[in-house]
Amino acid sequence: MHGTTTTTLLKAESPPRFLRQHYQTIITLSLLLVDALGIVGGFYLAYRLRLVIPLPEPARSVPDFGQFLPLLIIQLLAIICAFFFGKMYHRRRTRYSGDDLVAIFSGVSIGTLISIAVVTLLLRGDSPAADFPRVMVVYAWLLTIGLVIIGRGLQARVQRALQMRGIGRTRVVIVGAGEPASTVIQRITHNPRLGYDILGLVTYDHQPLPPGARVLGSLDELSRLVAREAVDEVIIALPNANSQDLLTVIAHCDRSTISIKVLPDQFQIMAGQLSVGELSGLPLLNLRDVALRGWKLTLKRAIDLIGSATGLVLLSPLMFLIAILIKLDSPGPALYTQERMGLDGKRFYLFKFRTMRADAEAQGPGWTRPDDPRRTRLGAFLRRTNLDELPQLINVLLGDMSLVGPRPERPVYVEEFRKRIPRYMERHREKAGITGWAQVNGLRGDTSIEERTKYDLWYIENWSVWLDIKIILMTIWQTIAGDSENAY
Repeated sequence: MHGTTTTTLLKAESPPRFLRQHYQTIITLSLLLVDALGIVGGFYLAYRLRLVIPLPEPARSVPDFGQFLPLLIIQLLAIICAFFFGKMYHRRRTRYSGDDLVAIFSGVSIGTLISIAVVTLLLRGDSPAADFPRVMVVYAWLLTIGLVIIGRGLQARVQRALQMRGIGRTRVVIVGAGEPASTVIQRITHNPRLGYDILGLVTYDHQPLPPGARVLGSLDELSRLVAREAVDEVIIALPNANSQDLLTVIAHCDRSTISIKVLPDQFQIMAGQLSVGELSGLPLLNLRDVALRGWKLTLKRAIDLIGSATGLVLLSPLMFLIAILIKLDSPGPALYTQERMGLDGKRFYLFKFRTMRADAEAQGPGWTRPDDPRRTRLGAFLRRTNLDELPQLINVLLGDMSLVGPRPERPVYVEEFRKRIPRYMERHREKAGITGWAQVNGLRGDTSIEERTKYDLWYIENWSVWLDIKIILMTIWQTIAGDSENAY
């Protein structure tokens, strides 16, 4: 039997019974409320905007807002139904991905189209709502998407604050052994905002256990453990598990309310990207290839140029304001430059807004950490909101970086990592990025470099325009939702 460590496995006290029983209902109602406010607010602002900006032609006699209430009610119900069937009210997590933003976009779009169709078919032609200004629909569509994203971001902040106080956290048991179980434990303990409480580990077939694991029992006891510990989720992390092993574990989770997740092995991950090639007529399976080459490089560079130039123009007032506030907050320059290593190991100087005291590295370079005493008051806010990274749009415009890619490290750290991490230098096959696949998956700051490298290499080998867009959307969402403590 292995000993228990409080640093490896976390076990929080159970919240009050009432909150455990009704937490999901409360969360669902809160999501419904913020969605309804976003839909109504977007519609009303669209009405006001139509009066102020009468495009594409001057408004004729636009009826009072009350005349559009039937359309508003239909649109509210249609979008809520689209969200419901899109399973947007069936979540416990407070972390959003690019897929969630796409779901919001799709739900609002589908609901808007349905409401237009219903109004056109059901309302009489002499009804003002049946002859609503078309540009108002476009305004309402765009504003609703924006307000729903903002509202859900604020709701996620509140939900996460409750989870950090032990309310609504997911009680999880890990069935596994060896490195896979250690990986799951490390990821959860390094990301407390995920809302997980690890109750312990269930052993399987006498396989080796992670160091310091708290063992709850064997697989034969899993059914009793699930009931006794009020388990919400079971994560299966078994090395080299076959289908029969998985079925055996699932059979012991006999409560329908339990969520079951499986950590795939490395071959399963690679097999998801299999493609067929040939060598002089001999068929070959491609397990790994460099996705970003040829015309794709030109496309990615074009996106970087357009994105960075547009961003610098639109965000220049904000960047100017931040620079002034930094100068007022603490002595030293507003901009901070630091040597980093990018494409093909080439060194360049990365631009950032200064978030630490001017003498922060008087004792030499060091990793940033939560509540770093070297940070200034304004610097803590800038790092939490990612605003300190805005000057890197200049690096992107100059061609040293890309909007999306592996985060660049300092040369002193690169020399250290390349000696102990296999394939580490392969992440320099592409340009460094302002944000990346590893970062939007929670691997920021003082987290495992080995794990970051795996995510960076996966990104390089699976690049697509859509993946870049997804990462950018996830970065924006995590910034809105306050789900990123930036510590690059």
